[in-house]
Amino acid sequence: MDFRIADTFTDSLARLSGDEQKAVKTTAFDLQLNPAQPGMSLHKLDRTKDKNFWSVRVSGDIRLIIHKTAGSLLLCYVDHHDGAYAWAERRKLEVHPATGAAQLVEVRERVEEIVIPRYVAAAQPPLFAQASDAVLLGCGVPPEWLADVRAATEDSLLDLADHLPGEAAEALLDLATGVLPAPAPLLPPAASGSDPFAHPDALRRFRMVNNTEELVQALDYPWEKWTVFLHPAQRESVERAYGGPARVSGSAGTGKTIVALHRAVYLARREPDARVLLTTFSDTLANALRRKLKILLTSEPHLGNQIEVQSLDAVALRLYAANLGRPQLAPAALVSVLLQGAAEAQLAAETPPEAPPETGSGTAAAGRSASNARSAVFGPTFLLAEWEHVVDAWQLMAWEGYRDVARLGRRTRLPDKQRAQLWAIFARVWEVLQTRGLITRAGMFTRLAEHYAATGR
Repeated sequence: MDFRIADTFTDSLARLSGDEQKAVKTTAFDLQLNPAQPGMSLHKLDRTKDKNFWSVRVSGDIRLIIHKTAGSLLLCYVDHHDGAYAWAERRKLEVHPATGAAQLVEVRERVEEIVIPRYVAAAQPPLFAQASDAVLLGCGVPPEWLADVRAATEDSLLDLADHLPGEAAEALLDLATGVLPAPAPLLPPAASGSDPFAHPDALRRFRMVNNTEELVQALDYPWEKWTVFLHPAQRESVERAYGGPARVSGSAGTGKTIVALHRAVYLARREPDARVLLTTFSDTLANALRRKLKILLTSEPHLGNQIEVQSLDAVALRLYAANLGRPQLAPAALVSVLLQGAAEAQLAAETPPEAPPETGSGTAAAGRSASNARSAVFGPTFLLAEWEHVVDAWQLMAWEGYRDVARLGRRTRLPDKQRAQLWAIFARVWEVLQTRGLITRAGMFTRLAEHYAATGR
């Protein structure tokens, strides 16, 4: 019997108390081992649209909702008695007639019991009034919800989306903002013979659990949904065959880190003799990735021997020490002190001596005014940012390099005179660092890159 869990189950499980979760997990293991064992308390639900919904008694008030057929069992939802039954009465598991994907669909006629916006009096024009059935069905909209979707406005779309399958809601939000959703297959599974749970949309919502180890992973880490439900677009990036370096881009929260983790595991699984390096920009994030990798590899711990997770700094330090000797890195606090000291020395060198009040008070005031202006422009925050993002980042060791650099992304414009004044400060810092035999992080990466370029490795 195929044993699956739905993302609705993991979401509902996470809302229970710790003791309640433990009881649910015990019941889930029992169901996987033998759903027909005499000790299981199963009750077929009569008031549901879908006659394959069953209730499983977990404890005095906790009920587990499952969808059970002769060949499959799906963990759908868990809650206290009344909440669990109410959820099941408003849902049905069906195969979408156009996409062929398995969906848990909210029963439209039962939604009359729920307060949702009435669209007939909407002040705004409907968003999808001109959309054809083929387009909306291709988005994964259940047929019984087509009329509601066509009546939806900007004000009501988000409320409506809460009642639709996730893939349909996301596709409609894209469509409303002018983004055409990816085309979906329009043949029902009966015509193609495909598995409705194997459809990319279904893979986002349901997970086949093949053994107890995978069930432990799914139940122990319900909040880590990325370890169980990988988005089809992410899966494509994970399993694609690349001919060289590749870049995966996206805004914050779109799952780039998740893709990197799954890609590392995929490569280790595909190439048993390979070593895989996963790097990031900080030791803190590297430690977090190691913890997530351990979760991801719960059922395949041996793959962890092939994967190394390190920050870029840690990798660079190790390579530098192996090829060029252990680097003496300049502490960030020291660089800040050196910059401030060099700025004060430069300001003192440029400030004319104050004339006696009776003969040159105007000249002295002008000198102090110019000095104060330079001090404001070349303050500690500006100096450190200019050093980190321009001078040190580009390893500018000579005046000509700093004079000609574009300074892309820097908001403060600097004419040549101010650049010359600043360079006098930065040159003093470079001199002190070189005298002490110190290099910066950027310097470490630069020298390491030059070494590999020269050796051809």
